[in-house]
Parts: sequence; structure tokens; C-alpha cells
Amino acid sequence: MQTQSTARGQSNQSEAQEHDEGSVARAIESQTAKIPSDIYLWAALASMGVSLMMQVSGKKDESLFVGQWAAPFLLLGVYNKLVKIAGSDRVHA
Repeated sequence: MQTQSTARGQSNQSEAQEHDEGSVARAIESQTAKIPSDIYLWAALASMGVSLMMQVSGKKDESLFVGQWAAPFLLLGVYNKLVKIAGSDRVHA
């Protein structure tokens, strides 16, 4: 008799095989998984800080441009975390 966690693990494995990633996605995931997740958080905070300093110094347009980097950095951090938790490496270890 299978335990519930064993059945769930086999279900996750078959789901991962069913939705297999291409070689490019696997290559990107293998590289991004090496980067600590908090790097993206610090990059987002740094872009907001630099944007604030530019705003104060009168460089309004440049500050808006740099301030918009925060959201992509945070999205990359979420992607990085998802790769580490549930990436294609579940199938291709």
C-alpha cells in the first residue's frame, strides 16, 4: 500500500514528465538555479534606491527608467525560486 506522500511524489514526477521543458529552458534553469534568490531582491531594492537618488538630484526621466527595473528583478527572483522548487530538474537530475 502506498502512502499518500509517495503517491503525491509519483504524481508530481509524472506531471513533470508530461510537461517536459526544452533543452534551452533546461540550460537556462541550470544556470539561474545557481544564483541565490536574495540577489534579485537586493537588485530591486538597489534600483529603487538609485531611482530615488536620481529623482532627488533632478534627473526625473532617468529615475523613472531605473525605478522600473524593480519589477523585472522581482519577477526574475520569483522565476528563480520556482526553478529551484519545481523546475525541470525534477525530471532531469
